[in-house]
Amino acid sequence: MNSPVTIIGAGLGGLVLARVLHVNGIRSRVYEADPSPAARTQGGMLDIHDYNGQLALRAAGLMDEFRAIVIEGRQALRVLDRDGTVLLEKADEDGGRPEVMRGALRQMLLDSLPAGTVRWDHRVSGVRGLGDGGHEVTFACGCALVAGLLVGADGAWSRVRPLLCDATPEYAGTSFVETYLFEADTRHPAAAGAVGGGSMIAPSPGKEIFAHRESGATLHTYVQLARERDWFAAIDFTDSAAATARIAQEFDGWAPELTALITDTDTAPVLRPHYTLPTGLRWDRVPGVTLLGDAAHLAAPNGEGANLAMLDGAELGKSLAAHPDDVDAALAEYEEAMFRRPTEEVVFEGAEVRAMDSEGNTARDLVDLIDEQGR
Repeated sequence: MNSPVTIIGAGLGGLVLARVLHVNGIRSRVYEADPSPAARTQGGMLDIHDYNGQLALRAAGLMDEFRAIVIEGRQALRVLDRDGTVLLEKADEDGGRPEVMRGALRQMLLDSLPAGTVRWDHRVSGVRGLGDGGHEVTFACGCALVAGLLVGADGAWSRVRPLLCDATPEYAGTSFVETYLFEADTRHPAAAGAVGGGSMIAPSPGKEIFAHRESGATLHTYVQLARERDWFAAIDFTDSAAATARIAQEFDGWAPELTALITDTDTAPVLRPHYTLPTGLRWDRVPGVTLLGDAAHLAAPNGEGANLAMLDGAELGKSLAAHPDDVDAALAEYEEAMFRRPTEEVVFEGAEVRAMDSEGNTARDLVDLIDEQGR
């Protein structure tokens, strides 16, 4: 391959692709809309699975660096009923899904690339095919390039995806509301005690509270509600106190140590709607372009998104390295494997979880499912 591979998006999948290409002697350039690596927060904890995410990091030659950023103890799990009763408590003992901060993982990948690989402050304004397998990419800054091989690693609202198909994300019917409690062991001891040393989930039909102990004593909470977008649109999230009170109202009667994860938030609540692409999305092979991660198979949060994006990046990089003189064969090989890979399985610690708006979405049922898996 004479020209660098053009990667749009410096998320985890795009960076793994760039790294795997680098270790195989293939040049790439990553174009990212953010003006710098520190332009915005990178989210919370990620459990990196031994059957996909860790395979990608092995292909990238970064397992030692990965182990250095693992936060020990965070695989511990608690399942609580809405009254605060602990129905399941598991220690961090199997090591198969170690937890890291997303920001630390991204920085590790950035540090593994040659200087200048990532071009910051390059927001894509348009992409068009040139009819010969090449594609022109224009940026909001006024510059443009012609890509011999273009990879869309640009997430849910990919600007590259329309080159391959007309699928667009649709609202999944659920949303997160994110909150944080800082110095929780001393400032919010009841909530810290409920969460424990790792993650805690308190499910109920149509609603649930999921919280994670991050580095130090920070509790990061995802309050999930099965509501239509109009329901959330009626809440003024610019009024933090009113929005917090409205979300907490959905959990009236729950244990105070659980509702404190909402009402005692140290940050403004942030709404995170969930969107999905059609299950089993495929497209016909188009020369010179492909997708990875959420750009290719966006799903509602299920614990697999980041892991699958990294695996996509690693598998695409390996295919390109295996077929250096036949890019289209490499893309066909990669896409066929990606299309066959399951992406819609909703799992929690190895157990298939029922739809959250079903009557079976209870703490007792979740514990039974986990027990059935022998986990």
